[in-house]
Amino acid sequence: MIPAPDAFIVGILIFLIVVWDAFEAIILPRRVTRKFRLTRLFYRTTWRAWKFATSLVPARKSREALLGFYGPISLLLLIGVWAVGLVLGFGLMQFGAGSAVKVSGAPPGFWTDLYLSGTTFFTLGIGDVVPRSVPAHILVVAEAGFGFGFLAAIIGYLPFIYSSFSQREVNISLLDSRAGTPPTAGELLRRHSYQGGQDALREVLKDWELWSAELMESHLSYPVLAFFRSQHDNQSWIASLTAILDTCALLKVGIEGACERQADLTFAIARHAVVDLSQVFGTEPKPLPHERLAPADLRRIRDTLAQHGLKLLDGEEADRTLAGLRGMYEPYIYALATYLSQSLPPWIPLKKGKDNWQTTAWGEAAGLMEKKPPAVAVDDHF
Repeated sequence: MIPAPDAFIVGILIFLIVVWDAFEAIILPRRVTRKFRLTRLFYRTTWRAWKFATSLVPARKSREALLGFYGPISLLLLIGVWAVGLVLGFGLMQFGAGSAVKVSGAPPGFWTDLYLSGTTFFTLGIGDVVPRSVPAHILVVAEAGFGFGFLAAIIGYLPFIYSSFSQREVNISLLDSRAGTPPTAGELLRRHSYQGGQDALREVLKDWELWSAELMESHLSYPVLAFFRSQHDNQSWIASLTAILDTCALLKVGIEGACERQADLTFAIARHAVVDLSQVFGTEPKPLPHERLAPADLRRIRDTLAQHGLKLLDGEEADRTLAGLRGMYEPYIYALATYLSQSLPPWIPLKKGKDNWQTTAWGEAAGLMEKKPPAVAVDDHF
């Protein structure tokens, strides 16, 4: 057992580490650059174990469901870690102060102090163990106050997290009918090739400029949001952000009559968000194992757009410009996607498929919709 004076010091250190960590995670509205953090250690350890466990599940939908559970479960577990740390810290301080408590049926000791700390922190008020010295009274009152404060902070923290998640998902859902499922740059441009479509595309990119800024602000301050997955397996914030960056890259290369200036602005803030989030999660940029945009796919994008009245600038100079723009974000977002067990979308749909809004398992079961082989992505809407 730790000597009493040392136990008091260890208790204070645990208390300070937990309180400061909870303050940074819940209250401080900015990114924390300090290397050692209890929260960072918790997420790196548990996410690595969770990913390994889910990789052993053979069924894709079961794997995705388990990965989707991690965000909410980790949030509850982290709150539990903080609570246990505070109870342990105050228990060690009570023990270091001499175990000055009255207890019936057993001599005072560390476990009694820990029990007193737990009942005080959670405000149970059982009363079978009571302090009998001034330091013990002070510790009990202080712990009860921190228990109420901790509960109040959590009550305000959880609704904010879920509100931020819901706000993030709105634009992702809206992108389904505009860019396909999963969203792709080629499909987004093709679906806005109608008369007046460039004005609509400009508004879409303006909305995603704001969305990217909000994503960067919320996910830098509260990184746990990155682990919250979208409602449908074939949608994700990483895939949507990638599709928007791809679209801006094509527009910056040059499409006659398109919204190049808005593409510049959206590309800048979206790339900023990707790079900053890579720093938060410690995912160094790395080259892709395969070419996302093969020459044949780029030619198919040009041909498809040309068929719909949009001319994408051609030639070696245009290809070099596009390659340079891709190099500014693809290595970063690929590293993020790999770390979070998500996939990047193609530049153009591999084959024609249905969007999420066009599919429903109930409709097929009732014979209201024609059953077809699954296309690029499948989502059962259950």
